[in-house]
Amino acid sequence: MPPPSTGEKRTPLNRQRALRAAVKLADNEGLEAVSMRNLASRLGVVPMALYRHVVNKEDLLNGMVETVYAEIDLPTGVDWKATMRQRATSMREALRRHPWAVELMENSSPGPANLRYHNAGIACLREQAGLPIPAAIEAYRLIDSYIYGFALQEKTLPGDIAAAAEARRDSLTRTDPSLAKKYPYLMEVAKALGDSGYDHTEQYERGLEHILSAIELLRP
Repeated sequence: MPPPSTGEKRTPLNRQRALRAAVKLADNEGLEAVSMRNLASRLGVVPMALYRHVVNKEDLLNGMVETVYAEIDLPTGVDWKATMRQRATSMREALRRHPWAVELMENSSPGPANLRYHNAGIACLREQAGLPIPAAIEAYRLIDSYIYGFALQEKTLPGDIAAAAEARRDSLTRTDPSLAKKYPYLMEVAKALGDSGYDHTEQYERGLEHILSAIELLRP
């Protein structure tokens, strides 16, 4: 005899629901918290039910990265700089929401969203910027290296860099006053950060503009 109905309808488990739950788990608790058993527990299912939709841990991680790629805007337009700027901004925003993803993106098996993202970037440099393929590859690697590198730094650096730099400078000079003379330029940087502050977004956008201006020189 079947158990009496409680009147509640459980959302059926599917691959997208499992991937969204895994992304949320990584966002909240870090990538190390993501395991098949832990995810199954969060979804309220037995692990075998999860394996019907996700083959293994590698498949799960690839799917999570694909979910992040799907969030990135792929703007189009006639201005190649504006297009690449919007693309880079959208990628950074996605990596700020999901900081764990930056370590997996270049090593994951590409899915449709991943392929669309990379294809659109090359298409912009080839068609809108008019770069020959060697220059387009060079420019593309330069932009993506900057995006991923900045995301890694932003993930590990303290939230308030200015306060952290000033505190480190004060701590070092108290420990050994001679350090100020040994490393004058580092002390100069720490003082400048303490005086003017540091805005991640402003620095990101400024660096991106330098790169886009340099790529302009590669155009025929």
